[in-house]
Amino acid sequence: FYLNMEQCCWSSNETVRDISGNCSLWLTWPELIGVERESSGGFFLRYISYVSWALLFAALAASLVRMFAPYACGSGIPEIKTILSGFIIRGYLGKWTFLIKSVAIMLAVASGLSLGKEGPMVHMACCIGNILSYMFPKYGRNEAKKREILSAASAAGVSVAFGAPIGGVLFSLEEVSYYFPLKTLWRSFFCALVAAFVLQSINPFGNEHSVLFYVEYNKPWLFFELIPFLFLGIVGGLIGSLFIRANIYWCKFRKTSKLGQYPVIEVIVVACVTALFAFPNKYTRMNASELIYLLFTQCGVTNEHDICDYVDRNFTNANHAVPIAEAGYGVYTALWQLSLALVFKMIITIFTFGMKVPAGLFIPSLAMGAIVGRIVGIGMEQFVFSYHESLPWFFEGKCSQDESCITPGLYAMVGAAAVLGGVTRMTVSLIVIMFELTGGVRYIVPLMAASMASKWVGDALGRMGIYDAHIDLNGYPFLDVKDEFGHTTLAADVMQPQRNEPLAVITQDSTTVAELQQIMKSTDHNGFPVVVSRESQYLVGFVLRRDLLLAT
Repeated sequence: FYLNMEQCCWSSNETVRDISGNCSLWLTWPELIGVERESSGGFFLRYISYVSWALLFAALAASLVRMFAPYACGSGIPEIKTILSGFIIRGYLGKWTFLIKSVAIMLAVASGLSLGKEGPMVHMACCIGNILSYMFPKYGRNEAKKREILSAASAAGVSVAFGAPIGGVLFSLEEVSYYFPLKTLWRSFFCALVAAFVLQSINPFGNEHSVLFYVEYNKPWLFFELIPFLFLGIVGGLIGSLFIRANIYWCKFRKTSKLGQYPVIEVIVVACVTALFAFPNKYTRMNASELIYLLFTQCGVTNEHDICDYVDRNFTNANHAVPIAEAGYGVYTALWQLSLALVFKMIITIFTFGMKVPAGLFIPSLAMGAIVGRIVGIGMEQFVFSYHESLPWFFEGKCSQDESCITPGLYAMVGAAAVLGGVTRMTVSLIVIMFELTGGVRYIVPLMAASMASKWVGDALGRMGIYDAHIDLNGYPFLDVKDEFGHTTLAADVMQPQRNEPLAVITQDSTTVAELQQIMKSTDHNGFPVVVSRESQYLVGFVLRRDLLLAT
């Protein structure tokens, strides 16, 4: 009961399996009670069991979060960004949040909801960093030192989630951390290294690779392919912007309506709708990670899915080049099913992200992008097949031969990066994560081109990525280092002293620790305005007495 189909069939000595990888040891629910798998009754029983398990797991995850740790919901990255910028959310990185999120994320992913585990793993890693920091007074009593640990922990979280240690460090630097000095960089690097080493020693995927979607392509990319790659970047930016706008609109509606009072019921309803509509389509029924890996891989001897059903393409030797061929009936059927899967995943993820269950956004974004990319890749492949006798000079003659010069799996990889970039607005860390995730180092230039096009289109339609948009939606006091603020307000405009005493203010760069202690001894205010200087008392911020006591 605890083995999945692939591991179950590994333990079988059978050499012949059917196209979907089934073996005699693997029994579906109908077969347990003596009903044929492919009969109408068997299909109905599989449908019912699929929906039932989805509802059970989703209800359990939502109930655990509701009863024991309300902070365990969502991705966690917007709140981590806010905490690392200096704000304190008490209990957000506590042991109960860590424990419940660790269990609930497994249940949420197993329920088939359109969500990922990568964002929550960053939150869980930061919880571990926060809990461990209290074992060392140097870090536990110093909020600045503690934030260095949290920066390193977020790098370790991405390192474990994707098997991408360098990408984790860059993700922490680019997307999460507010203050990232050089010493924190190498500490984060070491932390991500240890995390990747432990992951490799555990061998979670049962092969020699610690990455999630390891693929190998035989063909290099051609220069003219930059045009469809840039097109994928534009589409990714459009999808990302549309998703952000729609998701924020739905989250605002949830906050202002009665829907927000019934979080568990909302989760159960969305899980029910997801399961009911996902099961009939095999590309939405399968796990999102499996779908992404299927779309990334190239057609060959071992890949016998519909998406590789080409006319007169016979693989006699695994080492031979892939011949160019016309798409068969199975490919066109797969294209229709993938198009429906794209629309379904887009709509259902809008309603899923922001619910009261642990929910990441990396895997759904990668899945949507991989679908778009594979469709474009198959289109390019068929274009070259139709005109490969009369192609212009810039195809470099490589496509005029009988070998296939287009790799649809590469387009899926580029499309996945484009949509994820459009949703999160990541650039450098995204590229490094993608080539660490797939092992495709030689395809950095296509990934960079699509990522930049995606970011430019996304920024033109809306400046904020999904995490910044949720920070703004929740009203967290996050001062973005990339934004410029004009100092036009005087401290006297927002603080009136009693009995005409002088204002107790702190200057932004000249107040010493001794002066801070003197101010706190001589006054009983709960907070103090931060000004440019004593001569020019323009307000630049406000600091609480409690935070000053913790810092000094």
